[in-house]
Amino acid sequence: MVRQPIPVIIVAGFLGSGKTSLLNHLLRNPQGARIGVVVNDFGQINIDALSVAGQVDSSVSLSNGCLCCAVDPSGLDDLLAKLARPSSDIDLIVIESSGLADPRTMVRLLLGSTNPRLGYGGLVEVVDAAEFDRTRQRHPELDQHLRFADLVLLNKTDRVSEGDRDRLLELVRELAGGRPVLPTAHGRIDPALLFDRESVRQRRETARQLTFDDLVTDDHDDCHEHLHAAYQSVEFTADEPVHPRALMRFLDTRPAGVYRMKGQVHFGVPGHEQKFTLHTVGDFLRFQRSRWARAEPRRTQLVVIGSGLDRDRIREDLHACLGRPDEADEHSMLDVLKFIRS
Repeated sequence: MVRQPIPVIIVAGFLGSGKTSLLNHLLRNPQGARIGVVVNDFGQINIDALSVAGQVDSSVSLSNGCLCCAVDPSGLDDLLAKLARPSSDIDLIVIESSGLADPRTMVRLLLGSTNPRLGYGGLVEVVDAAEFDRTRQRHPELDQHLRFADLVLLNKTDRVSEGDRDRLLELVRELAGGRPVLPTAHGRIDPALLFDRESVRQRRETARQLTFDDLVTDDHDDCHEHLHAAYQSVEFTADEPVHPRALMRFLDTRPAGVYRMKGQVHFGVPGHEQKFTLHTVGDFLRFQRSRWARAEPRRTQLVVIGSGLDRDRIREDLHACLGRPDEADEHSMLDVLKFIRS
């Protein structure tokens, strides 16, 4: 089984927006995943709660396998290569960008990586609901950051009135230009938004006693249900082949609120009958080609994840992508092949 690239997520936002709260929440609720973290200053990371096993130079090794490293962005690729080495057994890497840094620089560095073990996991922009209007006045570039993000968290909504919360949600969604926007408090989101929890579970599921992760998790069932209610997922399965050009049109004009898409696609085009694994985050798109298992049915199975999704429209649009191209239309696969990552 070929291991999927490790998703690398960039968390950006101006000072005080709640990036560290989000990071601490993920570290305390890893859902069985081993998380590597790159930060500019790990003094505020809740390391004590995670039982520090040791500290060497700019990195610490935590009992749940996390690594926290303070680095300059210029050395990002080298650092990520260390975190992504097979012996680290990392499932997810989170980069906490400086509050004054341009997140686009971090994204360009990440997308320029040639490390096949790394994959783009998205840019998450955290904004402070209580200070949003004042922050926007001091930093007018915030509007651009919102449009560039793959997911926006309107954080600290517990510190504003319900009327202000609704007003800010509408405004931020308008500024974000169709990007999914989630209201949060204390940076609490369901980690399943950021990585494929099921694949992590399958990799790590063994007969075992309770681990430190099990004991430290602070999300009770009712809290988890509340977090999950903030976003939606849409499942789509089809035995009929998908027309590659139709699917690419869907991906180019995907509905508002879509954050991630993942799954396998069966095109059934002569000469291209392999399994194509699809991964999207925001506007980022990648296909990975592999062989079908001997008894594996040739079918398309996709999951669309986001906020405020029109489920019926998404299913209708995906269903409209079905149809086998004729042999004369094999060139339509070129639209897909340019996004292949071996």
